[in-house]
Amino acid sequence: MKEGADLGGIRPNPDGRDLGPGGAGRPESPRSGRRPLYSPGAGPGRPQPPPRNARAAVSMVTGPLAMALFGALFVALLAGAQAELSGCKIRVTSKALELVKQEGLRFLEQELETITIPDLRGREGHFYYNISEVKVTELQLTPSELHFQPEQELVLQISNASLGLRFRRQLLYWFFYDGGYINASAEGVSIRTALQLSRDATGRIKVSNVSCQASVSRMHAAFGGTFKKVYEFLSTFITSGMRFLLNQQICPVLYHAGMVLLNSLLDTVPVRSSVDELVGIDYSLLKDPVASDSNLDMEFRGAFFPLAEGNWSLLNRAVEPQLQEAERMVYVAFSEFFFDSAMESYFRAGALQLSLVGDKVPHDLDMLLRATYFGSIVLLSPAVIDSPLKLELRVLAPPRCTIKPSGTTVSVTASVTIALVPPDLPEVQLSSMIMDARLSAKMALRGKALRTQLDLRRFRIYSNQSALESLALIPLQAPLKTMLQIGVMPMLNERMWRGVQIPLPEGMNFVREVVTNHVGFLTIGADLHFAKGLREVIEKNRPANTRDPLASSAPPPSTAAA
Repeated sequence: MKEGADLGGIRPNPDGRDLGPGGAGRPESPRSGRRPLYSPGAGPGRPQPPPRNARAAVSMVTGPLAMALFGALFVALLAGAQAELSGCKIRVTSKALELVKQEGLRFLEQELETITIPDLRGREGHFYYNISEVKVTELQLTPSELHFQPEQELVLQISNASLGLRFRRQLLYWFFYDGGYINASAEGVSIRTALQLSRDATGRIKVSNVSCQASVSRMHAAFGGTFKKVYEFLSTFITSGMRFLLNQQICPVLYHAGMVLLNSLLDTVPVRSSVDELVGIDYSLLKDPVASDSNLDMEFRGAFFPLAEGNWSLLNRAVEPQLQEAERMVYVAFSEFFFDSAMESYFRAGALQLSLVGDKVPHDLDMLLRATYFGSIVLLSPAVIDSPLKLELRVLAPPRCTIKPSGTTVSVTASVTIALVPPDLPEVQLSSMIMDARLSAKMALRGKALRTQLDLRRFRIYSNQSALESLALIPLQAPLKTMLQIGVMPMLNERMWRGVQIPLPEGMNFVREVVTNHVGFLTIGADLHFAKGLREVIEKNRPANTRDPLASSAPPPSTAAA
């Protein structure tokens, strides 16, 4: 027999003692009369015998490590479980930047025209000069590029631009005075500004930071008059000073345009607003926008809620929408959760029910219902027989949306109650049945509103009492379906066609949209159109106390080159 073999759970040791199952490697108490297997106080010079139970030794070593790994895995799973999925995503592609740049440059030129340059005074020998009333008269910003950049989100690069200036000159030499207005030009103007976009505390997209670099490489002033030679002598000092002052004024104007004016435009994007008198929608950003070299992605909550229950929210278990396309300027994706939350919100608000009484019931359907339930009606009292008929439809559970590449469908289960309503008496129920319907939904984007057109595709009624009664309801199948198509669907589509606004700033609309269905979500690709200019929208929404760029915002130190 080999030493150290396991004999049925009895582990021998070198001393010949039987330690019993699980007893190896465990030091005995002095009271037991047995000496310990190793001395805890052994010095470094004495070799330590290895633990005799290898499994226990491995357990002692790996136990803390296993617990740490388990804890890390648990935290990761918990974080993943708490991460909220978006119901709506928007991607702005690089194809939209040319349109945005054209509109943005027009706005930027108007802002730079408001530059105010302080008066420039100086002395050179016996000459005293004063340059005042400097105004920008012309701008040429055409050599420019707008592109996405990771970390900075949106970068505008203007190179070799030019500015036209007009200012008043004054010169004093002893008792001789000269004054007048003169034109000047600033050439080789370079501007690089980057806008950083983020999510604020309310879930709104904001410009959180503006970085700026500006420089003017050269200036030229066409001096004339009696002291033309003197001005040419002083032109180096005058143009250098004006170039320095101009450099110092460009970045504050751009900082104000981004942090104040563009943010006032972004304030027009709906975040949490009402759709109608019953339901609202939440377009809060779930995280900061993410920029790549070719697009800007934004993830919105995209959830409806009943206005009477402002804190209610539906748990999102739908497939998260994915955006891969890049042919259009903008892509908007909606998951099944987006539409499910809308239908559940209307269900909780009590809107998914319909009651038709008396003349509201189509005449042909009224006659058919009375003939169908004639046996029950004739057994009633004469005061009830000729009472108005009531047809009530009530959705039993929130409808559910299913999006597939083949199309979008909405499944509805409702109860249908038929009763007589005698005046001043309790109504008399004739029948109650269950209705299963499947509607096809066609989505469209008009302007900035998502609209839905519903069509009744499948319809079935049956009794929840007995199979025999379900057979008796077969003659009612076609008339009830016709009644829904003629009387109910137009009312429903009229309400649905009003649409719900997409989170887009005021003045922008979608055009040339294309709808594509996927498994669990749909995408709408479209191009952008400016129905209003940026200046018009910003002036409408500009805060009253932000007319002066230098007084309303405090930019960080700019990196303007002198």
